[in-house]
Amino acid sequence: MAMNLPPRRGHGSRRTPMAEINVTPFVDVMLVLLIVFMVTAPLLVAGVPVNLPDSRAGALDQNEKPVQISIDTDGRIFIDDVEVAESELGERFAAIAPPDNGEKGPRVFLRADRGLDYGRVMRVMGELNRAGLNRVALVTTGDEDR
Repeated sequence: MAMNLPPRRGHGSRRTPMAEINVTPFVDVMLVLLIVFMVTAPLLVAGVPVNLPDSRAGALDQNEKPVQISIDTDGRIFIDDVEVAESELGERFAAIAPPDNGEKGPRVFLRADRGLDYGRVMRVMGELNRAGLNRVALVTTGDEDR
């Protein structure tokens, strides 16, 4: 009966390469990445669901964080994902507006559902203008095929 014994050292024989791969560290890293993606994926969704209209306009450069104002299908108004009554818009916009020392106010992104009445959107824009927030950008989807 023949036995496969390891070669003795010192006789000029080399060590044979190990043909096994240890996959445990690889599995550990992949499980950590899976958990990270599972935790962060729900946080990537923007707050208020709004069906935006289409436009051919290009994207704006933005260096500072803009104020997001959203009007959903039911006409509810949100400032940065916080619902605000229409009667409180004037004072909320005045708190966001710049002081009268000549500084530019923050950029305002207005997202309104395409099914809304035009007058509803214009009332919000009128309140923005009265508060001194004149840097308003209307957010649309970038559909260039229309």
